[in-house]
Amino acid sequence: MNQEIPKEESLIEYPCQFTIKVMGAAIPEFRHAVNEIAKHHDPQFSESYTKEKFSKGNKYLSMSISIYAISRDQLDAIYQDLTSNELVSWVL
Repeated sequence: MNQEIPKEESLIEYPCQFTIKVMGAAIPEFRHAVNEIAKHHDPQFSESYTKEKFSKGNKYLSMSISIYAISRDQLDAIYQDLTSNELVSWVL
């Protein structure tokens, strides 16, 4: 059941720094894809603000990316691009 929150009821005050957690296979192509999507939606995005953590067996990589969010539409677009990318397993 997907319930949309009306834009006027959003708890996020824009603009703001917003962290998105993205998980996928621990391969260079995954890291590159996530960084490129972030740069596309936030020209100020810097990989230096990204935190990474490997799974216990180093098979998966969790990336916490920090973007400068200016609107709900921007956040919706980045979530859509991340979730539709074949290298991305989860987005939180």
